[in-house]
This record gives sequence, C-alpha cells and structure tokens, in this order.
Amino acid sequence: MSFELPKLPYAYDALEPHIDARTMEIHHSKHHAGYTNNLNAAIAGTDLDGKCIGEILASVSRQSAAIRNNGGGYYNHDLFWKLMSPNGGGEPTGELQKAINDTFGGFEQFKDKFSKAAATRFGSGWAWLVKLSDGSLKICSTPNQDNPLMDDAEVKGTPILGLDVWEHAYYLKFQNRRPDYISEFFEVINWEEALKRFQD
Repeated sequence: MSFELPKLPYAYDALEPHIDARTMEIHHSKHHAGYTNNLNAAIAGTDLDGKCIGEILASVSRQSAAIRNNGGGYYNHDLFWKLMSPNGGGEPTGELQKAINDTFGGFEQFKDKFSKAAATRFGSGWAWLVKLSDGSLKICSTPNQDNPLMDDAEVKGTPILGLDVWEHAYYLKFQNRRPDYISEFFEVINWEEALKRFQD
C-alpha cells in the first residue's frame, strides 16, 4: 500500500492574503507530491511497505536518509495543511488555551517564543509546539524534515502545531522576510485542529 498525496481541505487561494495561492499550489502539488512519491519509492519492497507513517518515523534512525527526509516531508506537510484554515487565526480555546497559559504565561508570551523558534531555525526546518509524554507543552524546532515523532528527536512528543520555515514555504511572497511570514501564519492557524490534537 503506497502513500497518497492528501487533498487540501481548502482551495489554493483560500488563505489569501496571508499565504498566497501560487505558493500554496507549488508547495502542495510539487513539494508535497515529491516527498510522497519519493517516500513510496524508498519503502517499495522493504519491510516498511504497508506500515503507517507513524511506525516508519518511530524507527527512522535505523532507516536510509531517503526514508527519513521523505517520510518526514510527507508527514509534516500533511499536518501543516490541516493546521491552517481560511477561518483560522485568533487564539486557542479550552484545554489548549489553559495549557498554553499555564506553560508560557499567556498567549502573547507563547506567540513570541514560538515565533522566535521559527525565526532562528538556521537554514531549512520546522518550528513545533509539542505535547510531551507527561502531558506538558514544549516549543522546539527541527532541521530539514525532522519532527518530534522521530525516535532520535531531541524533543519527542506529539506535534500540536507545526510551521514550515523552508524557503519554498514563503519565498515567492516574502523573499527573505521570514518573520513577516511567521506573523501571517498566526492569522490562519486552525486552533480547532490543534485543540483536537492536544486532546487526542
């Protein structure tokens, strides 16, 4: 069973003016499709063929670079699309709001810390809000297509929120202004999805 490129839950232009349609189209139909196709090629004929993406990432330290990079790229983007919405923005609610307030001292403090993690990730990578095994929250970043589900991740846990800071995610609209892109991401965050992930 091979992995399939997931359909976006909205149109390419639905996140305008915050995330532009051309970037979304290229990001989804070229980059994410590439990770998907390359992951399928990398696992074909191996004992990973037929396993879910979580199982693959849980043993990624013993796999090839192709499986690590494309498995991470497949999973990270699948999550990224769900964590954005045309009706997004605002602030978290419910249990996630309380956990963020308790951990970081308030939403603005969380936003500052998450934005800093995204802005200071050198080169390509991701910023994450992670739920640890003890239920607490932590902000971190990872290089390339790594994520907190990987068995050798520095911070291990369930990704609640993830932001792609590879240049392909923002360069057409923002060029070298990564902080502006990070700021616009907060205008489209799907906090309902983040809350669901926190509760699960």
